Amino acid sequence: MEQTNRLTLPDLFDQTVRKYGKRDALATAGKTPKTYQQVNHDIKALMAYLEALNIEPGDKVAILSANMPNWGITYLAVTFMGAVVVPLLPDFHPTEIENILNHSDSKLLLVSGGLTHKLPAIENTPVRQYIRIENFHPLKGQGPVATFDPNGIPQNSHQVEEGDMASIIYTSGTTGKSKGVMLSHRNIAFTAVQVLKLQPVNHHDRFLSILPLSHAYENTLGFIIPMITGASVYYLEKTPTPAILLPALKKVQPTMMLSVPMIIEKIYRNKILPSLTDKWFKRMLYRLPPVRRQLHQLAGKKLKHTFGGKLRFFGIGGAKLDPAVEKFLREAKFPYAIGYGLTETAPLLAGTNVFNTRFQSTGPAMEGVELKIHQPDPVTGEGEIWARGDNVMMGYYKEPELTSEAITPDGWFKTGDLGVFDKNHFLYIKGRLKNMIVGENGENIYPEEIESVINNFKHVVESLVVREKGKLVAMVHFNREEITQKYHEFKEEVHQYAESKLDELGRELREYINSRVNRFSKVQYVAIQNKPFEKTATHKIKRYLYNR
Repeated sequence: MEQTNRLTLPDLFDQTVRKYGKRDALATAGKTPKTYQQVNHDIKALMAYLEALNIEPGDKVAILSANMPNWGITYLAVTFMGAVVVPLLPDFHPTEIENILNHSDSKLLLVSGGLTHKLPAIENTPVRQYIRIENFHPLKGQGPVATFDPNGIPQNSHQVEEGDMASIIYTSGTTGKSKGVMLSHRNIAFTAVQVLKLQPVNHHDRFLSILPLSHAYENTLGFIIPMITGASVYYLEKTPTPAILLPALKKVQPTMMLSVPMIIEKIYRNKILPSLTDKWFKRMLYRLPPVRRQLHQLAGKKLKHTFGGKLRFFGIGGAKLDPAVEKFLREAKFPYAIGYGLTETAPLLAGTNVFNTRFQSTGPAMEGVELKIHQPDPVTGEGEIWARGDNVMMGYYKEPELTSEAITPDGWFKTGDLGVFDKNHFLYIKGRLKNMIVGENGENIYPEEIESVINNFKHVVESLVVREKGKLVAMVHFNREEITQKYHEFKEEVHQYAESKLDELGRELREYINSRVNRFSKVQYVAIQNKPFEKTATHKIKRYLYNR
């Protein structure tokens, strides 16, 4: 990619259209892609339509949609005319959507067909028009009446500056109240350009997108980066269940994918590990490190074949990766890399490529970004990670006090994450500052580290470590179906047996945990969680719902 002097989305995209106009840009897996010239044509037509609807620079336009080519076309059209995109997570409840539309002052909402059922519950908002994103036909509204012309041309010349706001992303977070993160063109474009120095992307690359475009992680790394390098992006028509994902992987043969840990952890625990340990003699052999490494390499070849056979980069972010799963990926020679960042940093702060990974590290600071540990512990070197760079947000929308709390006068953003650097300045994340539990004698206890131990125990799906009345409690969700299947020979007594087995597993798990953690991280009790934990868009458990 040629370097442009202006870090704005239209400048970067114009450069791509000039160089790669006839190459594939956006597509639904299994369907004919739109070329960059066609995408550019559609962007201009939508800009003309937005002008006819009286959308002006600075106005807010919300998107509530599943991933699809028109999602990206809408995002680019809105930002290219100096308006502001408000991406909404498809999983948001109608009440959350209504609150965000009000808080953001959104004048327009583009919604996909599968989410229109949420509209009747959304009332009393500043939205003037509701538009179906698949064809840009109006659903309901008031104000100017206009018809989308697929050959329309915008009447105005829009000049966008680097410091102009491009989007407001409302974080679902794990703390309850959503905050509107204001990201400028410079924030987003700077991150995209700098990431390419970590992991090059070119016009031959194919992305398969499986995470919500409304999340900063997928938005910048999985959409803006391919759009400024001439790569192509393919979307799934439905939720990425195995029945949908596997055929798409075979058709697209992606070279690039982005994921959250939960996806690759599920594949490892549900498919790979059982195939390597389903017989007693396999379990015995698996315990021998040289044999295990060979088995992992064989499994890695099969996994790469499952992913289409062409994968050269599998990015993992959004939460901490289970150490056992990362060990497998390393020994399997799977082309993974881990990154670290937040919505507030558009999003990447630290990362590396597939050839330079370190076990359990997110890599060093991205070029152009400063990272430091604020007030590090004199013994461990651990402390809160602070960041400074052109990707740090403009602030929280309508929240000047929260903004001043998060960003120091000299530009340091307080991430709220705890970390430590090694001697080569590779960053290791310990956990969230607000999640850290202080022990009776002042010890720092990181629930995430205990949870990574728990999640490697048999039949465990997920877990959460909390403190109740001064004691550490492990809340654990076991795979009941798996347990039931294992003991199916008990027939009519299977349900009762499974319940008693859960109690037995809980006791066994407590011993398992306490034999693998330090003395002040030992749990006093295992509480069985009957239902899956509620999660955010990046599949992180909403901890605030379970802290007592």
